[in-house]
Amino acid sequence: MSARCGGVNPVIVWFRHDVRLDDHPALMAAVATGCPVLCVYILDQTLDHVAARGAAYRWWLQGALASLRAQLQRYGGTLLTLVGDAQDVLPRLVSDVGAVSVFAHHRILEAEQAQDQHLVDGLARRGVGFQLEWGSVLRHPHDILTKERRAYRVYTAFWKVLQAIGAETPLAVPQNITFAPVPDDLLAGKRLDEASLRSVAPDWAAGFRASWRVDLDAGQQALELFLDDLCGAYDASRDYMAEEGTSRLSPYLASGMLSPRRLWDVVMRRGEGSKGAQVFLSELGWREFAQYTLFHTPSLPYENVNQKFHAMPWRNAVQDLKAWQMGQTGVPIVDAAMRQLWHTGWMHNRARMIVGSFLTKHLLMDWREGEAWFRDTLVDYDPASNAMNWQWVAGTGIDAAPFFRIFNPTLQAEKFDSEGVYIRRWVPELGALSGKALREPWNASATVLRSAGVELGRTYPRPIVGLPEGRDRALGALKAL
Repeated sequence: MSARCGGVNPVIVWFRHDVRLDDHPALMAAVATGCPVLCVYILDQTLDHVAARGAAYRWWLQGALASLRAQLQRYGGTLLTLVGDAQDVLPRLVSDVGAVSVFAHHRILEAEQAQDQHLVDGLARRGVGFQLEWGSVLRHPHDILTKERRAYRVYTAFWKVLQAIGAETPLAVPQNITFAPVPDDLLAGKRLDEASLRSVAPDWAAGFRASWRVDLDAGQQALELFLDDLCGAYDASRDYMAEEGTSRLSPYLASGMLSPRRLWDVVMRRGEGSKGAQVFLSELGWREFAQYTLFHTPSLPYENVNQKFHAMPWRNAVQDLKAWQMGQTGVPIVDAAMRQLWHTGWMHNRARMIVGSFLTKHLLMDWREGEAWFRDTLVDYDPASNAMNWQWVAGTGIDAAPFFRIFNPTLQAEKFDSEGVYIRRWVPELGALSGKALREPWNASATVLRSAGVELGRTYPRPIVGLPEGRDRALGALKAL
């Protein structure tokens, strides 16, 4: 429990990946002290490469911080945003304002946990408390363990327990918050220029702006629209790439604008036990399993969980990687997905599996190359989900798809984009093609291609790998292990 405030000295609430007021246990604990509250965000790019989010996430962050500031202003407060090494900036802030304690949520990445422990120890030597709460997961990672007190490594067993115990009850926004004043010159040299989070030269985010509204009201509207459809077609439509069948809530979750516990609670109450609600809860369960797995397996973003893949002869093919990144592989469904990512900062979940399988199997390239690209280009980047999903599709992780399960991209397109709407939207140079010719233009006749204005190698690339050859190469590498 939090100590009561003994005077007018403030306590600090350090917002990290939880830029909201609703269901914020650290904020609630800080308010319970009776001390004035100082709210701060620190952009720390000194952490390791995984903890330091990429350009697309930082683009999203500007809107998220503005939204949090607007929420605080409604309650009479404000948000102090700083930049620099938190191990330097936070103690300086504590000293300058005479703070008696700091409150924040636990983080899961190894580098972030190490930073928190360093700060806990350093502040304790100065008589300042640092209280960490669990506020970004459904349950404490030690709440779900086997009979032998070990972490689960299979999702179905984990999910069975999570369903039985449910999520922690979400907290309301605390009332009657007393805010500490923020002097204009407070750490003036460490103030974050929030406009710098969004590049203007070049301005590469036009598609982002057209695709997303980054504020709490937009997140709530997206949630309400999704809830309206939850008892309808969500379970069936979420796999079809041309449809608006997914929730599109992932960026709000990744930044912490929405609480996973609040989502769990509202879907449980309003989903009426529908199949759509159950499917969505299981998706929240997968997100939780990723956080849980990262907590119990800190090397998840860096190393193969299945150690036999340490010897995998991944290819170092720079040109192939670049073609994949830019949506120029010559395989239409792969290129459509990669262009959607580049343009909007987001990619359909089914498409993520297709492009992940293509990179790690047809191109036989290290999953860490894909993880790094997604880290820089996803507005919904989350280190746990990104790493676990890449290891899942590559066959190297916990409860992963076997490596020999290789998605055939053209069959995936036939099943989940049967009319070719998704491909035509993102690969418009193939827009006059249809059917199999759209999915496999390299197999189309010269007459069909000519009539559609397509010239392979000029208006659209030839495939950088034959699908049968790529599959055979991947299976041969697996057999060699």
